[in-house]
Amino acid sequence: MGSDTGGRRAAGSDTGGRRAAGGGRRGKTSGVSGRQARGTDADWLGDSGGLDGLDGVGDVDRSGESDRKRATIDTSDPDWVAKAASSSRKRGQRQPSDWQFPVLTGWGLRPEQQRLIVIIASVVAVLAGGVGLVIAITSIGEYAPEQRVSAALVGPDTTLPQVFQGWSSPKLFDPVADRAKDSKALTEKEVFGQKELAVKKKLKLKLVAKKLDATCSAALWGGSLAEQVSDAGCTQVARGLYISSDNRYVAQYTLLNLKDGESAGELVESLKTLYRGGWARPLTSSKGTFPVGGYSEAGGYALGHYVGLVWLGRLDGTEATAKDDFVSLTLALRGAEKAVYRRVVTITGPSS
Repeated sequence: MGSDTGGRRAAGSDTGGRRAAGGGRRGKTSGVSGRQARGTDADWLGDSGGLDGLDGVGDVDRSGESDRKRATIDTSDPDWVAKAASSSRKRGQRQPSDWQFPVLTGWGLRPEQQRLIVIIASVVAVLAGGVGLVIAITSIGEYAPEQRVSAALVGPDTTLPQVFQGWSSPKLFDPVADRAKDSKALTEKEVFGQKELAVKKKLKLKLVAKKLDATCSAALWGGSLAEQVSDAGCTQVARGLYISSDNRYVAQYTLLNLKDGESAGELVESLKTLYRGGWARPLTSSKGTFPVGGYSEAGGYALGHYVGLVWLGRLDGTEATAKDDFVSLTLALRGAEKAVYRRVVTITGPSS
C-alpha cells in the first residue's frame, strides 16, 4: 500500500511537473506579450542589437538627454523594417555639392576647388571670346557708308533731302514700261512747257530754271547712284527749278529716262535707303535755290520706264511746320509728269 501511495505521489509529482511546464509556457507567452506591448516603442529595437544604429528608428537614448524625441513605427506593416532602413539611409546620405564634376572629382579636387576652377575658366573663355570677336571684325575690314564716301567726293556744299519716300509704278503706266515702245527722246518744252503750276488759289510755283542732260551723271552726285543709273540705261535727265509766288518755297522736279520699268522700280526702291548717299544736283537761279544744309523733303515715283523725283523745301532752310502744306506743293510739282501721261495716251489712244 505504501508502494501504491508512493506511486500516486510520484504521479502527483509528474502532474506538478506538467503544471510547472505549463506555467513555464504561460510565462513564455507572457514574455511575448510583453514584447508585443513594447512593439510600438522604438527602444526595444535598440536593445535587440540587430537594428541598432537606424537613425530615428532604433536609436537608444545613450546621450542621456531627456528631451530626445523617440520615433514611432507602425509594426503592423509587413515592410516596416525595410522602410525604416531606407529612410535612415536617405537621411544619412550627404547631398553632393553643386560644384562637383566627375573629371575634377577624379583628380582629387574638393568642391570649393572645383568651383574656383570653373569660375576662372569662365572668365578666360569670355576674355578669349572678346579678343576673337575683335580679330574677326578687324579682319572683315572697315565699312564706309555710301553717304560719307559720296559726300567726300562732291565736297561740303552737298545739298540733299532729309526725308524720302518712294512709290512703285501704277498699272496706268504699263504701256510705257519698255522704252523700246516709247523711243522718242524727251524735250525741255515737253516736260517744262508750263511756266507756272498752281498750288492753291493764290499760291503758284514758278519755273525759274530748267536743264536737259544727255549724260545722266552730270545731273547726279554719288558714286553708287551714278553707277546704278548707268546700269539702268539712263539716256536723259530733265530738271526744272521752281520758286513759289510768295517767295517762301523752293522746289525741283527731275525726270530720268531709263530702259525699262524694272530698272525704274529698282532705282526708286534703292533710294529709300541710299538717297543720302546720292541725289540729284540742284539747279540754281538768281531768284533762289536750295540752301546748303537746309531742311527739305523728297519723293521718288516709278512711271513706267521713267523715274520722277520731287524735291522741295523752304527758301530759308528751316524745317517745315504745320502751316507749310508740303502735300499740296508736291501735287502741284508733279504737274511736270503730264509729259509721261501724254505718251501713254499716244500709245494706247484717247479711250484709255
